[in-house]
This record gives sequence, structure tokens and C-alpha cells, in this order.
Amino acid sequence: MKEKLPILLPEIILFGFTCAVMVLGVSKTLRIRQATASIAGFGLLIAGIVGSMTQGEVGAPLPGLIPFAKPAIAAVGLLVLLLMSGSVDRAIEGRIKSGAEAFDAIKTNRAEFYSFFLFSITGLMLCTSADDLIWLFLALELTSLPTYVMVTISTRGTASQEAGVKYFFLGALGAAIFLYGFALIYGSTGSTDLVAIRSAVDAAGAINPMLAIGLLLALVGVSFKIAAVPMHFYTADVYQGAAAPVSAMLAFVPKAAGFFAIILLLTTVGWTHGPGGHSLPEAVRAPLWVMAVLTMTVGNVLALLQSSTKRVLAYSSIAHSGYMLVGVIAGPGSRPGLAHNGIGAVLFYLLAYGLMNVGAFAVVASLERRDAAEPTEADDLDELRGLCSTRPLVGWTMVLCSLSLLGFPPALGFFAKVPLFTSGIGAGELPLVIILGLNSAIAAFYYLRLAALPLLEKADGPPPNLSPFVTRRIAGAISAACAVLVGIGANTLLKNARQAAAMPTEAANRARALAAGPDRQVSDDQASRASIQMSPD
Repeated sequence: MKEKLPILLPEIILFGFTCAVMVLGVSKTLRIRQATASIAGFGLLIAGIVGSMTQGEVGAPLPGLIPFAKPAIAAVGLLVLLLMSGSVDRAIEGRIKSGAEAFDAIKTNRAEFYSFFLFSITGLMLCTSADDLIWLFLALELTSLPTYVMVTISTRGTASQEAGVKYFFLGALGAAIFLYGFALIYGSTGSTDLVAIRSAVDAAGAINPMLAIGLLLALVGVSFKIAAVPMHFYTADVYQGAAAPVSAMLAFVPKAAGFFAIILLLTTVGWTHGPGGHSLPEAVRAPLWVMAVLTMTVGNVLALLQSSTKRVLAYSSIAHSGYMLVGVIAGPGSRPGLAHNGIGAVLFYLLAYGLMNVGAFAVVASLERRDAAEPTEADDLDELRGLCSTRPLVGWTMVLCSLSLLGFPPALGFFAKVPLFTSGIGAGELPLVIILGLNSAIAAFYYLRLAALPLLEKADGPPPNLSPFVTRRIAGAISAACAVLVGIGANTLLKNARQAAAMPTEAANRARALAAGPDRQVSDDQASRASIQMSPD
């Protein structure tokens, strides 16, 4: 295990900063309590830098994933962290400051809130390092469990508590499903090591019914993390009930963890390559194909019917998961660096989506209703009217981020979406690519609406109040700038993403399986039995 410590150094650093945040967040001194967010940000920055210099193990399922994914996670995490200010303890800190109430550590949530945020980011980074089903399960749960609490305590109202309960119970259902799938995968191959499982599948030359069912259950369970059909029902209610900064986190952190898990699971059965393209085994490909079509279509159609900005963004998040599933189905390509490298396209799209999406949620987090008895987010679409003239920074943030999420050239979203099309075409998935194009056209209706309301419409009355937390508007401005300027370096980022998606050689796989140890590797006898079990006859 000690050989894995260098790979886990970013997570170890984050854990140390998490402990510091938990202690300092309950300090009696206001200035120290307020420093917890800065400390968390400093930890993310260091972890991201260290992650960029960390190399994955030779023969790991995706050895190049770590130096690309961990800095990307830290970058988006820093943007989300800027949004978090004022999400908890706003009222109680005001009473303490005015002298109306004495400080009581029991009543404050700042320490828990920021430490849970760092725990969730740590779990996401652990997903990129996972090479074992047990490790992957623990990483996914570390990513998700803190978010249940963050949703619940993110506002003082009952809406966030209701959202937290829904999210928790459906999350528990999803975890039970994919854990049962993991158990069937282990039962059919005799190993929890991902590379050893791949060796068993290669030795058999096919997948048996038990392994196919295990993979399908695992994919259905993990689809909860990415908000894909059929595990998407919670999304709109939870996003609307939680505070906008937490919704922004939910739109990226669990989704990224889910896609990392799906990609790592599918490396165990691999993609075949030939003159007709390349694809997963049909027992896995067909359900994923249906899931992708339903996810992008359901997300986009239901987004058309919403009057809440957060619900529009929630259904948009579902649709984007469907888009990325196209890249997953397309696979890694027959050679690293090819234009139809679907896994590289998914990794790049995750980064681009995280950067763009924060800006849209930052607009909601930055606006407060005038007529509310206490600070309440201005979540109605009508409250976006005329913002470019009344609240220019916030208004233009929504315009630029909406157009980028649509994929309007030359914004970042355009450069992120094109590789999904090319990878699908290269894999011979033309019907799926056509459906992707039609869904992008449907999405244009509500994204152009989000852009037109602040830019072209006139406000019916006084504009919403601005939140007193300026870092929220800073996060939105940075996100909008990324949506416009990062497209300039999109080719370099996409190249790095394709390198991160490069599969190890068969020689590296064999060496990795042998190094896994006697209780984790697949022996010749196990492989022989698996071959008999998995034989199509």
C-alpha cells in the first residue's frame, strides 16, 4: 500500500486542511472563523498543483487520468468555493456581530459546511485514483455523503431540509444498486482489482450473464451520481431546494465522480476496434445507448417547461449527462490522440461544463428578492429581465455562460461539444450523433431564453437586490471569462484530456495483474474457469 502514497498525496493534503477547517471553524474569534474559506481554498490550490505533478501507476486502468483530472477538480472546486460565502451562518453571525447573541459553537455550521465540502472534493479525487471496486465504492460514497448534509443545512428554510431528505434516500438506493452490481462483478471474475477483472474478461473472450448483469446494475446505480435516466427524478427538486452555491457543486462534483466511475468500470470490458468502428460489448452498449438518448431528451424537453432558473439548470444538467454518455459509448479510439477519442472528449467536457455552469448558478446566488422578509434567492426567470442594464456584471455573466452551455461558437462550450460529435461519428454511432444534434437544437430554446431575458428584455420593476457577498459575483465573472477565453487554449486542454484517456498496453496490464498480489490477481486456473463460464456456448 505504501507505493500508493505518492498517488494519494493531493488527497492527504486536502485531509490535513479539512482537519484545520473543522477546528478553526468553531473558534470564538470572528476573523479566524471567516478565514476557514481561505484556508480551504489554499488547500485546494496546493492539492491541485501537487496533483498536476503526480503520475498514475503503470498499468493502472487509466494511468494518465490523475495529472489531468486532479488539477481540473481543484480549479472548479476553487470557483465553487468562491460561491459558498454566506451560504451558512449568515443570520447567526449577524446577531453575534451586533451583540444580540453570544457565540455558541453548537449553533454554527461553518466548520462542518466547509469541511464537508473538502471531504467531497477529496472523494472525487480518490475516484480518479481508484483501481479496485472497493476503493471505487468508498470514494463514491465519500463524494456523496457530505453533500446530503450540505444540501440540508444550506438554507434556513424547510425547502433545503426536504431536498436533503429526498437526496439522501434516493442516494442510498443508488448506492445499494451499484454495490450489488459490484458484488456480482466480483462473483463472476473472482477479483475486485479492475485490471485483474479485465484480464479475466480477455481470457474468456466474452462476458457471461452474471458479469453483464453486474455491470448493468453498477451503471444504473452510478447513473444517480450523474443524474441520468432512470435515476434523475431527484435533480430538479434538490437543485431548487438547496442554496445555489450547493446546487452548483452538485452539478459538477457527483457528476464528475459518476463519469470517472463509469469510465473505469467500462475499461474492464473494453472497447473493440475494427473497420466498422469501435464499441462496447452489445450487452453493455445497448442499455447505455438507450440511457444516453432518454437522458438528453428528457432533460431538454422538461427544461422547456420550467419557470425557475435553478430548475432549468437542473434539467440542463441532466441533458449534459446524456451528451457525455455519447463519448462514453464511442470509447477511447483505436490510438491515443485520435479525433474520435470519446473518453478524452468526456474528460474535457467535464472540465468545460464545470467552468461554465458555475457562472449560471453564480447569477442566482448573487440576486436576492426585494419583497422577501429575509434574504431569499431571486430564482424566477422573470427576475432576469433587463439585468444587463440594471446589474451589468451579473447580467452579462448569465448571457455569456448560457451561450457557452448552448455550444455557441466561439465559446468554450462549442469546443467541448464538437469532440463528442466527432467521436460518435468515428465510432459509427451516426443515429446517436443525430439525436445529439437534435437535442442541442432543443436546448437552444431555453439557453437563448436565459441569454435574451437579461440582454433584450426590459425589467418590469426595480431589479433584484445584490447579495452582499462580492465573491459570488467574482466567481460568476471568472466563469464567464473562462467561457470566452479558455476556448483559445481548448486544443491544448483537449490534447491533454486525450492523453489522460489513453489506455495502458497489454504488457502493462499483465504486469499490473501479476503485481496485484496472490489474493487480488486472476490465476491461470481462475481465468480458465472464467473462460468456461463466459463461453457463448
